[in-house]
Amino acid sequence: MAWVQASEYIPRLVDERLQSLFAELPALLITGPRATGKTTSADRHVRTAVHLDRPVEAQAFLADPDAALRLLPEPALLDEWQAVPEVLGAVKRAVDDDARPGRFLLTGSVCADLDVATWLGTGRLVRLRMYGLTVGELLGRPRAGLFCDKLAGAELDAFALPANPPDLRGYVELALRGGYPESAVRLSGIARQAWLESYLEQILTRDAATLDGPRDPIRLRRYFEALTLNTAGVVESKTLYEAAGINRRTAVAYEHLLANLFVLDILPAWTSSRLSRLVRAPKRHMVDASLLAAALRVDTAAVMRDGDLLGRVIETFVLSQIRPEVELSGYRPRLYHLRARDGGHEVDLIAELAAEKVVAIEIKATAAPKAADARHLVWLKDRIGDRFLAGAVLHTGPRPFQLDERIFALPICVLWG
Repeated sequence: MAWVQASEYIPRLVDERLQSLFAELPALLITGPRATGKTTSADRHVRTAVHLDRPVEAQAFLADPDAALRLLPEPALLDEWQAVPEVLGAVKRAVDDDARPGRFLLTGSVCADLDVATWLGTGRLVRLRMYGLTVGELLGRPRAGLFCDKLAGAELDAFALPANPPDLRGYVELALRGGYPESAVRLSGIARQAWLESYLEQILTRDAATLDGPRDPIRLRRYFEALTLNTAGVVESKTLYEAAGINRRTAVAYEHLLANLFVLDILPAWTSSRLSRLVRAPKRHMVDASLLAAALRVDTAAVMRDGDLLGRVIETFVLSQIRPEVELSGYRPRLYHLRARDGGHEVDLIAELAAEKVVAIEIKATAAPKAADARHLVWLKDRIGDRFLAGAVLHTGPRPFQLDERIFALPICVLWG
């Protein structure tokens, strides 16, 4: 594959949305995992940038955020706002006084303070979430087409393949390469692994402490490793916290912390009045499959030898390609998983679109999917009727084909084809 060169700006999925929102809104907040390119993308739209995680630049904002903000040439970027939370109040007051569009961009690598009812930014800061690089972005094709939108059309011809589709090993290599620009574009081999391990160390020590106060880094790492081993799975919370040697209360706090640091994604269970006896437990995914390589110190060969781990890596990778599109889809889909209580039926990913319509996705680490691999999708289609728009079995083989009415077998690489 021909990647974008490290010296070039890599066009991102959110670029067009960022530009259109900032043209009409006074302040915009870009959130997402650390080191995924938020600052680089935001910096293209401003005259001034202040990096609040640098003590020298943060000093004036700690002393008097309102006065410091007034001195900035606009448009202005306030990077890593969470290092000086008081800046949110200053932005709110500045926007209350002057609501001209295109004044402030803020970026942040945590979401802890954004979900509380008393958050100062309510009504003043519109949020835009940004994730790691998708393969389409790495290839310089960020808008090859939004997968869930195309699937909703239920037309096999809508999906194109890239020139050189990967094989199973190629997909694993892409997954472990990850979506962090530093590791995905600039580094390789031992240097990439060292960067990822250093990244994870910072998340579990410095970033965790900044957000949530002192935590035992050893116990937090053990719990993170337990989550990593069970990525893309519906697993009892007790299984996880016992494996990590902690209690339930600590596990709940750790899980909330990791989600707020954008390294853990919690996929809720889908429910429907037409279906009963569904599991309500969430499904947990690492936000980026490369974190698995860093936490467990595994490489492509190790993943290929472990069938259970292989399936988890592939599913985590696929979700990392689909998740960034959700912000941009005209359908504004919400993502879920589905599992029956008796274990008889499960669907890896359900995207609920407008008017409760759904598209459903199964993810298989197989190059030759069969009709049996679509049985859960057929079951769901039969149960919910016209709410079911289309389904797909995403696989590691080379060609797309139809499995059932409105259900297709699609190579994973159609996500960037």
